Amino acid sequence: MLASAKQLALDRHVARLVRCRRCPRMKSTPVSGGAVVSEVMLIGQAPGPREPTLKRPFAHTAGQTLFRWFEQFYGMNEAAVRSKIYFAAVCRCFPGKSPGGTDRVPAPDEIRNCSSWMNEEIKILKPRLIIPVGRLAIAQFIECTKLEQVIGRKFRAQRGEHSFDLIPLPHPSGASPWHKISPGKQLLARALRQIARHPAIVDLRKGGTRCP
Repeated sequence: MLASAKQLALDRHVARLVRCRRCPRMKSTPVSGGAVVSEVMLIGQAPGPREPTLKRPFAHTAGQTLFRWFEQFYGMNEAAVRSKIYFAAVCRCFPGKSPGGTDRVPAPDEIRNCSSWMNEEIKILKPRLIIPVGRLAIAQFIECTKLEQVIGRKFRAQRGEHSFDLIPLPHPSGASPWHKISPGKQLLARALRQIARHPAIVDLRKGGTRCP
């Protein structure tokens, strides 16, 4: 698919996405990072309570941590990351709060309802690299019983007819100390270095693109 056709297809896709109302238990309308044509996709879990108002993914404290990682390891600030990487999520709407006061984990039917959006994005973009952030996002592609078994490793994965590299990251939420203490801290650094060396990220940092 030529770059212009890919942009048009993605524009149309995002326009349909933000009108989605498939899941009646969700507490917001879909959040989108925009129709950014990229060979790198970052896939989060679901928006928090602030993202629907701010109208972008990773817009609050977890995002601050995530973008700090990117700046430290890749020399890309938040604006550069948002303009060069396509942001997706397992679910695009805020699920609301659980009885315990934490963000509710999306139900299996909600994950299934939303999966077609991700499938279509992978079909359009044909990414070379996907970065799933957090256990729920990682589990959409590979088994993730323990973060220690997957963080710091690169996998070859497939969705539909497209194969790609997969380098998981832990969720940057302050609710979990995993990425701040051993062995999580060391495994996170290893994963971030692997992402930094990936050809798709190298091309983004250079500002280059491959021929379609």
